[in-house]
Amino acid sequence: MPRQARLDAPGALHHVMIRGVNRSPIFSDDHDRSDFLDRLARNLEKDGTEVYAWALMKNHVHLLLKSGSRGLSSVMRCLLTGYARAFNRRHGRRGHLFENRYKSILCDGETYLLTLVRYIHLNPYRVRVVSGLDELDRHPWAGHSALMGHVRRPWMDTHHVLSQFSPVAGRAQRAYRRFVEEGVDRRRRPEFAGGGLVRSLGGWSAVRAIHRRGERPASDERILGGGEFVERVLREAEERHVRQLGHRRAGSTLERIVDEECRRCAVSVQELSGGSRRALVSRVRATVAYRGREELGLGAAEMARRLGVNTSSIVRAIGRAEGWSRKAT
Repeated sequence: MPRQARLDAPGALHHVMIRGVNRSPIFSDDHDRSDFLDRLARNLEKDGTEVYAWALMKNHVHLLLKSGSRGLSSVMRCLLTGYARAFNRRHGRRGHLFENRYKSILCDGETYLLTLVRYIHLNPYRVRVVSGLDELDRHPWAGHSALMGHVRRPWMDTHHVLSQFSPVAGRAQRAYRRFVEEGVDRRRRPEFAGGGLVRSLGGWSAVRAIHRRGERPASDERILGGGEFVERVLREAEERHVRQLGHRRAGSTLERIVDEECRRCAVSVQELSGGSRRALVSRVRATVAYRGREELGLGAAEMARRLGVNTSSIVRAIGRAEGWSRKAT
């Protein structure tokens, strides 16, 4: 059965997992780890791919990437091919280094970004590579140490992650550290690695054929979530794209939504974009953010810049608006 095409587009968020063939080590020493990171940095630079979290383990790697202009596949092909050749040359080995092709899961960044950052960065702690969070804070082979400011990784977008907690650097780091600590005792999340998901259904024609036989495809490993969620995501993704395209063609913009909601609630545009926390203004901002996402497909970071608040405020505002929407229905 043919493998599914990757779900990829510039700006998509991916949890990427790279494993050694037959679970064999892909790093022998710190020289290998440094070489891998150097190659990663050079490939990121070429097309603007952003990395929010990463962890180098003995026989596998986790990366949380937002793909750039070339998409994910081009970056990963250059990175893995170059590193495998250098590794084999250095250690006098032949053959494949990595297991089949790497695995990538398309993630809802609005919902899962921070939880995935925490999940990935706690990997060295969970498998006892480090003995505690204090050691993890300075562990050089995971992005957590860069977010904590102990190891400099200029190619990693630490600002984007920390800005979700606070615009003030020190306060953001402390809040992020508390967030990581809160995740230590939480159960493992196998869905973050695609665990238990059926990988290949062979495309939409196979899905339709399975439905005609009265069967249900269990899931799609390309998307973070379980069976029914995945089917709904795939269906809603197509419906949402058509709906948003309709709104855009009708001339809808975030500015128009702002004007409509401000007039409806008698709130000034200046107060809305000035960061006011007045209850009515916060409610209008939440409605605007929710409509911006649903009608136009805008991201939280873009709306935060245009509404005068930080990204985490927009994420929380959308969550409140979703609650109102559920109650209304």
